[in-house]
Amino acid sequence: MKSDIEIAQSTEIQPISEIAQSIGLNDEEIVPYGRHIAKIAPGNLARHSDTPDGKLILVTAMSPTSMGEGKTTTTIGLGQALAQIGKKAIMAIREPSLGPCMGLKGGAAGGGYSQVLPMEDINLHFTGDLHAITSAHNLLAALVDNHIHQRKEPEINPRHIVWKRVIDMNDRALRSIILGLEDQGKNGVMREDGFLITAASEIMAILCLANSLSELKAKIGNVIVGYNYLRKPIFAKDIGANGAMTALLKHAINPNLVQSVEGVPVLVHGGPFANIAHGCNSMVATKMALKLADYTVTEAGFGADLGAEKFFDIKCRFGHLKPSAAVLVVTKRAYDLHGIDNIRKHVETLNLFGVPALISINKFSSDSQSDLEKLRQECLDLEVDTKICDFRESGGAGGLELAQQVVKLCETDSKFKILYDLNQSIQEKVETVATKVYGACGVEFSKQAAIEIKQIENMGYGSLPVCIAKTQSSLTDNPKIPGFPKDGFIINVSSARVSAGAGFVVIYTGKILSMPGLPMNPAALQIDVDDFGNISGLF
Repeated sequence: MKSDIEIAQSTEIQPISEIAQSIGLNDEEIVPYGRHIAKIAPGNLARHSDTPDGKLILVTAMSPTSMGEGKTTTTIGLGQALAQIGKKAIMAIREPSLGPCMGLKGGAAGGGYSQVLPMEDINLHFTGDLHAITSAHNLLAALVDNHIHQRKEPEINPRHIVWKRVIDMNDRALRSIILGLEDQGKNGVMREDGFLITAASEIMAILCLANSLSELKAKIGNVIVGYNYLRKPIFAKDIGANGAMTALLKHAINPNLVQSVEGVPVLVHGGPFANIAHGCNSMVATKMALKLADYTVTEAGFGADLGAEKFFDIKCRFGHLKPSAAVLVVTKRAYDLHGIDNIRKHVETLNLFGVPALISINKFSSDSQSDLEKLRQECLDLEVDTKICDFRESGGAGGLELAQQVVKLCETDSKFKILYDLNQSIQEKVETVATKVYGACGVEFSKQAAIEIKQIENMGYGSLPVCIAKTQSSLTDNPKIPGFPKDGFIINVSSARVSAGAGFVVIYTGKILSMPGLPMNPAALQIDVDDFGNISGLF
């Protein structure tokens, strides 16, 4: 069996101009980044503005194992299958982070014969979007520290700076650092600080929720960097940072056009994590895809408790999007860990939002057909149409029945609805998600979290949606509890922070970290490159 990178390197890639032409784009509407990648500026698509939107299909999953269940592979495979049955389809997915690529999970461009090309470029530096986001974020951090060092107005309390730095790598040693050491203050004001991973940056979230460059600049201006001595917020616009930051993101806001193994167009853009951010590709890319194709297949990170909930309650709310169908990815290995009750809970979650759903059992080479058929029968007992798909080994042909059923679902009337009202208090919103989506008995707010939530509401941000940071490994906030606990459980909220620029309140549960660490044997140790520039070990 060929590895992902072997399949990618043996596939003949079409010129990006031909991929663009297949969705009605001319040479003037794309900006090539070499022969196989292009960016598309939203302003270049004015002639498509009156085109009716296509159907929006969300791919989500049951609670995953540590290695992931092939959600991106299913997204790409389904798009290819739709193309094989004669439908005009585009896939819209997130950009990979170097953290997982060099850590445990590997790349995020799909797998086997259902992956996005050029795989090596996409999984490593691609068009530099994540580097631009990292630079913009850290520019603000540098300007904040310089603002304090130069004693500029408005005055910022060094003990109440909330804007940390970021890096696109899993580096646990940077979670907590001390700045401004030595040289009697010449290196700036000495204070505590730390790093987040770039995928958890508020700038990443803002870029993925903004509809235009002007909106991006306005949202960046509303970022809270810290507080003065009276506990009043200081914004990025107060220190004049949003113009230069937006300039660094001028090209990064434009979606990237690439192709799948079978030559189906794919928009790869934005990459917020779903366990600590909102886990969806960019609003610009999704809306662009809806104009350029009849069917847009997109994904949301991790299980339906995280990615799907945030896709519906945050992205669809902000973007006025109405998904037509949802596909829940299930695997034998995740079933062995979590059981059928976990799958049932995720199906119930999708039903809560009124989106027609079906189950796709993603086949791995180690799975026996009899085991997959038993799993299919258990899923059918949930009264959800279930298909076994082999997208990795067979490409789009491995899921033609799924594609046909998705088309039928899209013809039904989606009764999509948002889960909670923005007029509810922050605590009520958290309790709604925890009880209805996670299946918890209730929520326990720490003393610190309660104080922070009260402060957020007093600042006027109580009407924002909530973005709950929670482990992806469990429906609970404890990654060591699999399945769906029948004895009930409580969600523990440890802290809260307002992302005023992005437009939501981040709620931290359990011991969730915004800077992951590398595993015992990082994937980076297997990656190499030969004298001719051929990369190996990337998966």
